[in-house]
Amino acid sequence: MADLAARLEEIVGAGNVLSGDAIGDDYAHDETLTATATKPAHVVRPANADEVAAVLTLAAENGTPVTARGSGSGLSGSAVPREDGILVSFERMNKIVEIDTVNHVAVVQPGVTLHELEAATAEVGMVYPVYPGELSASLGGNVSTNAGGMRAVKYGVTRHHVLGLQAVLPTGEIIRTGGKFVKASTGYDLTQLIVGSEGTLALVTEAVLKLQPRMKEQATILAPFPDLASVATAVPKVVGSGLGPLILEYIDALTMGAITYTADLQLGIPDEVKEKSQAYLVVMLENNSTQRLEEDVEAVGVLLSELGSLDVYSLPGGAARKLIEAREKAFFTAKGAGADDIIDTVLPRAALPDFFAKVMEIAQGNQTLVVGCGHAGDGNVHLAVFQKDAEVRHRVLHELFAAGMALGGAISGEHGIGREKKQHFLDLEDPAKIELMKRIKQAFDPRGILNPGVLFD
Repeated sequence: MADLAARLEEIVGAGNVLSGDAIGDDYAHDETLTATATKPAHVVRPANADEVAAVLTLAAENGTPVTARGSGSGLSGSAVPREDGILVSFERMNKIVEIDTVNHVAVVQPGVTLHELEAATAEVGMVYPVYPGELSASLGGNVSTNAGGMRAVKYGVTRHHVLGLQAVLPTGEIIRTGGKFVKASTGYDLTQLIVGSEGTLALVTEAVLKLQPRMKEQATILAPFPDLASVATAVPKVVGSGLGPLILEYIDALTMGAITYTADLQLGIPDEVKEKSQAYLVVMLENNSTQRLEEDVEAVGVLLSELGSLDVYSLPGGAARKLIEAREKAFFTAKGAGADDIIDTVLPRAALPDFFAKVMEIAQGNQTLVVGCGHAGDGNVHLAVFQKDAEVRHRVLHELFAAGMALGGAISGEHGIGREKKQHFLDLEDPAKIELMKRIKQAFDPRGILNPGVLFD
């Protein structure tokens, strides 16, 4: 190990290799509730793709496991390193290489955060619209997990905005995929294969990201409903209305109470309405025209009333921002309340009513509290599971995932599988697909050094 550290220092410099007690606790974990924090043997902080390539070449020679880390804000355990391995931290590779306003792209290194890119694009009237909620998250991590978020109902998830990559293969080869163009039919789409692969196929060292024009006006509507089934039924009709919501979120009554209490947020909803409300729908619209936005707000209000909402509230700007911020922090609210796990299963919008009914059945059958909110517009349901017994909790999660898949869904919509959902993934997914994924992994990573234990054993 001492010899390995010395060789790593030759690559990235002595001040950019940490070993033993010099490794801080933050490098040992991400935000996953159930993962066991593990310090790696070494942390390296490369400055460029050539240094990453040299590190991976050395790791391949020695058969040393390698895990990539951005901001450590993930929720699947993908950034938790192996104790006998190398953690590649991209904190020094944090440059916005270019904001190209002609081709409408940003070229960024993996350590750039969403907050930094948001500030840079705002200066030129553009926006990178993927909005996972945690603005300290790194773009490299977002690419590796195919992060989504509240704006996915309108703009899609990370993979819809990644036009090209520079990536280092575990063999030490540096490749470029895609570019500053929006379509290609030239061989296999390696860009999209690497996006969402959770650091198991290659390490992303640069990304070409598609930008959108920044809309000038926004409005937020809050609609309480008498039950969750009514919200679930309303969602496909709002999406199909042609009004193009930027955000379409559901929040159950318990979660709404928790996040508004934590944020000290008053939404102006009368107590008699709150008492009748079991779930809420949050609809945000955007436009460059104030008049058109007002017309859309009115149309949404009429539609929600027709769909059974108890009332409709157009929130003032300050309250709207605070509500969205509180919704973004729902994970931390659940964590603070003692949640034992968080899942993010996804399914067709039309299946939401059946799924919510199944969630209630599973929760009651296992004497477990399951509450949540989610990106209802794209069928991505976030559930906080309160169950201290690990065996019971595993069974609850398995039944929830199985129920979602039976309705045409998938285990994870945006957090990824990582280490923590791996067994559910291996047990429930089509074995033929698992074997194909393993062959792809072998082709990219013949020595099996990249993130072993993530996705597969």
